[in-house]
Amino acid sequence: MMLPPQLFHKILGVTFFLLPLCAQGTPAGFLSYIYKYLTGGETNERFIPTSIPVADGEMGDINHQLERRISRLEGVLRLEKMITESGGKIFAISGERADFNTTLQKCKEAGGSIAAPRNQGENDAIRYFVKTFNTYAYLGVKESLIPGKFQFLDGTNLSYTNWHLNEPSGKGEEGCVEMYTDGTWNDKRCNQNRLVICQF
Repeated sequence: MMLPPQLFHKILGVTFFLLPLCAQGTPAGFLSYIYKYLTGGETNERFIPTSIPVADGEMGDINHQLERRISRLEGVLRLEKMITESGGKIFAISGERADFNTTLQKCKEAGGSIAAPRNQGENDAIRYFVKTFNTYAYLGVKESLIPGKFQFLDGTNLSYTNWHLNEPSGKGEEGCVEMYTDGTWNDKRCNQNRLVICQF
């Protein structure tokens, strides 16, 4: 079954929150419940299917049902302050804190990447978390080989910045970037624990 890209990203966002539950030994019954909720079908609690059987001509109906059900789950996650959305991207937290490299790994394992705002709307979506939880978060921005010059993790130049007054100031000593609770950025050493925020 081929899902539209937007729906696929929404499913990834929901899945991001299922991973910590799996790691904590949450019974398969919970995951079966999520599957049943998404598909509206019956399922064996000890078996989580890897695909949804689709008869010819039912694709549009199944996509519509999945979109509706995912929209409801998104509502719950928003209510729990666990996801935000901007420009087609979903930003999500698991409530964990970690250093920069661990944050990168956790986001990659969840099928996303560390949050990297490319415009004011995305910056505001990330800021929602740091303000709500009153803590800082790393961004997907690092210092390049030139001290004081920063870029996105894929090596592209920053097309948008929101540096705090007189930042960046590390002069080669602070290679990572964190977001303050007011949404502004600060260069920082990469070994501090910050709120894990991923984008999908």
